[in-house]
Amino acid sequence: MGLYVSSENELQEKLKSFRSAKITESRNKLIRYLRIFWFGFNDNIVEPVCTILRFLEISAIFLPLLLLYPISWFGHKLKITDTNITETRGSLIWCQLLRKALELAGPSFIKLGQWAGSRTDIFSHALCHELGKLHSNVTAHSLSFTLEKLSQALKVDKIEDAFDEFNRTPIGVGSIAQVYVGELSQKYIDKYDNIQIGKDGNRWCAIKILHPNVRSQIRRDLKIMKFCADAINWIPTMEWLSLPSEVDQFSILMNIQLDLRIEALNLERFNENFKNSIQVKFPKPFLPLSNRDVMFEEHVYGLSMEKFLSTKKQINDVELCKKVSDPFVDAFLQMLILDDFVHADLHPGNVIIRFVKTNKYGTNIISSELESYRITHDLRKKIEEDQDQDFVGKLKSVLTNYTPQICFIDTGIITELNEKNRINFIALFNALARFDGYRAGELMIERSRTPETAIDKEVFAFKVEKLVDKVKQRTFTLGTVSIGDLLDQMLSMVRSHHVRMESDFVSVVVAILLLEGIGRQLDPNLDLFERFVFYAWINGFKE
Repeated sequence: MGLYVSSENELQEKLKSFRSAKITESRNKLIRYLRIFWFGFNDNIVEPVCTILRFLEISAIFLPLLLLYPISWFGHKLKITDTNITETRGSLIWCQLLRKALELAGPSFIKLGQWAGSRTDIFSHALCHELGKLHSNVTAHSLSFTLEKLSQALKVDKIEDAFDEFNRTPIGVGSIAQVYVGELSQKYIDKYDNIQIGKDGNRWCAIKILHPNVRSQIRRDLKIMKFCADAINWIPTMEWLSLPSEVDQFSILMNIQLDLRIEALNLERFNENFKNSIQVKFPKPFLPLSNRDVMFEEHVYGLSMEKFLSTKKQINDVELCKKVSDPFVDAFLQMLILDDFVHADLHPGNVIIRFVKTNKYGTNIISSELESYRITHDLRKKIEEDQDQDFVGKLKSVLTNYTPQICFIDTGIITELNEKNRINFIALFNALARFDGYRAGELMIERSRTPETAIDKEVFAFKVEKLVDKVKQRTFTLGTVSIGDLLDQMLSMVRSHHVRMESDFVSVVVAILLLEGIGRQLDPNLDLFERFVFYAWINGFKE
């Protein structure tokens, strides 16, 4: 939060200084007054008109959807493929239309949909499942804009003065920014004493660049969202949602992603937290080169977790898969319990697997960066050439002879529990660890954002008790417990009983759900609850 406040204050000061300089640079009084008039006209006429026009555009997209909402009440109940979620056919169609509308509305609403998709404490499982499919349809911004931003950041006339090689085609285009890859020249790096390049002198870097005008569009969209949230909050029985405060939290989330220096500083902190880890890696940020609009970081070349998960059945060896799942789970537990600094966007697309050779004690990496690159390159080449059998055979061989290194990218969004929420989380966790479901239910209400809006409080506590008793019974019969299932069902109860959880608390819960989802695909016998208790105990995680 401190970085966000500093960033916003700096932005305001920068705007104020720019306007002051523009006004005072001319000695002509008329020009000075004209510039003062223009700044006032822009703030009080142009910007409100642009916001109103944007509101009309948004209304044209979402109003027909609102009128179509009654279709969600009709149709037979259907089960969504690969889930236990059942919903009416009409409701599923309406959720699909909402997803399409959000994609059409632009980056702010795509991010809003992705955020809403993680809030099963507020929205239905069917809606959250559909919003999980959201993806950006944003067209890549122009190469000329990219080159201009790079030249400004690197302080060079042309990028050839800074790069030995630069791929002019983006490797990824998101709703807010796009990413390129390039190799910085040694001559350019020598100008800076504080740029720490990768091991073995690896000068390849990933460069994230914000889209043009994305700030102004998001600023207008957030004003519209705030207006709509305030309007909905006036509707009787809707105040329990606390939508205005949720929009405030979402606004912070969006603005954090509009200052890429914050992501670079997050990377620096993650690197410090995991500096002694062999099996966990975060890209090194190049802070001297990064600014609000452009971020440079070490390029991590590896195999995506998505691809690894898609081949786990062909690997058909739990012990080999555990070589990936164990460090992944341990990294998350360290973030949550030891560091209180959690990567809040842990989907498989943000996890990359590299392969390194270590000494017999597993305390030092003895392979070179080039060797790791060649291993990954061979694997990716087999994927591109559709040599599935060769790929699986090669992957099993690599897993047997090398140590997987789990790399986390895209650290723009992190979660830190403040002192109050951390105490609440520990108290709830201790109650669950003791299988005291009734007390856990009471704590969730007592320490929620608005305890007075909760309905049927005692019934809620009894429901949590019943759920925890089921989990306890399953633990004794099957030997494992799915903490993900437990938390997921508790979020459903939270929604139906209007219990308002703090957003960062829910973010931690969602991260746990994602973690266990990936972990259990690799290790069906993973007991995250047991691992959690053990890790918390050895690190003194007590109330």
